[in-house]
Amino acid sequence: MEFRKKVDKILEIMLISILSIMVINVLWQVFTRFIMGDPSSFTDELARYLMIWLGVLGAAYVSGKNMHVAIDILPQQFSEKNQKKFKYFVFSMVILFAFFAFFIGGLRLVYITYTLNQYSPGLQMPLAAIYFVIPLSGLLIVYYKISDIITLK
Repeated sequence: MEFRKKVDKILEIMLISILSIMVINVLWQVFTRFIMGDPSSFTDELARYLMIWLGVLGAAYVSGKNMHVAIDILPQQFSEKNQKKFKYFVFSMVILFAFFAFFIGGLRLVYITYTLNQYSPGLQMPLAAIYFVIPLSGLLIVYYKISDIITLK
């Protein structure tokens, strides 16, 4: 579990950093638009991409902390043994979804945008670098849920 705590800490630092940069970015946008009268050209796009990273990495973090929204009426009706089986099933479904949709689908998106040599219009960053958060988040969710299955025993 020591490795999981390190992953959590790295993810926490990344999320705090992204949110901090996003706040500074939006404040700069407001300052340049309303005080200076000449809005900064890159801040809208940067805020959008930071929000994507914050949301997708935040989903992985919440998944790792098991703080996601869940309706637990059905599992409460089961015996303790069946609750454990149900958790295995749910964790397995999350692993399959995160692996195929986030990791495989995200890698495909990154590959396509990389081979098409697509860049963001304002920041001139490769879109593959921006979309890389999707497979990264999928990998983190898979890791967290496998870890949860191992500790469920």
